[in-house]
Amino acid sequence: GGRVDFQEAISWFIGVFDGSSSSSSAAGGVSLAEVYELWVRVRGRVIAPALQVAVWACMVMSVMLVVEALYNCVVSLGVKAVGWRPEWRFKWEPLAGDDEEKGGAHYPMVLVQIPMYNELEVYKLSIGAACELQWPKDRIIVQVLDDSTDPFIKNLVELECESWAVKGLNIKYATRSSRKGFKAGALKKGMECDYAKQCEYVAIFDADFQPEPDFLLRTVPFFVHNPEVALVQARWSFEFCSE
Repeated sequence: GGRVDFQEAISWFIGVFDGSSSSSSAAGGVSLAEVYELWVRVRGRVIAPALQVAVWACMVMSVMLVVEALYNCVVSLGVKAVGWRPEWRFKWEPLAGDDEEKGGAHYPMVLVQIPMYNELEVYKLSIGAACELQWPKDRIIVQVLDDSTDPFIKNLVELECESWAVKGLNIKYATRSSRKGFKAGALKKGMECDYAKQCEYVAIFDADFQPEPDFLLRTVPFFVHNPEVALVQARWSFEFCSE
């Protein structure tokens, strides 16, 4: 419970680095030279080794990143050189039967989820692209999961969904009381709906994604003909528009 004197503390540290616990210099006071000497010893025996270990660790991780980047480049160039396509490894055949516009029970039910959060600039484009997917209208459900906090944007998104519903699209507009889990939480909540449980496959597009009309026709057959396939991810492309 006694007070530790500064001079005694410095002397004790010097004694530790000297290999002894002597505090004989405490009575005579501590000079700036002794403090600097202590700092040099701490820096050389504690800080420098720790920094050296950190530098080596960073170098190892840098090498790992370079190796990974080179590997990805080689694989990408190899795929382009041989013209590899997923169909080489997985069976793919177009879904047989009636025209998709006429409907058909042989087409599996698909749920298209679009999570949104104040997406004023892109909500029309993403909803429109999802509603224009080539698939029997009685075998697809478009689910717009709106977590928007702006009432104005929320109203616009709901009106857009209603406009597509009038055109005969099976589109559902869903909101929730909290943003728990953010967009991932919205997707999970959307799967709890009764109509979602009737769907065999789920397609997820972020609010700024615009899938090509034949997206489902090109991807769903991988699931139908390959029971071991659980996920299909398509290539992204970017378009720059100027007004």
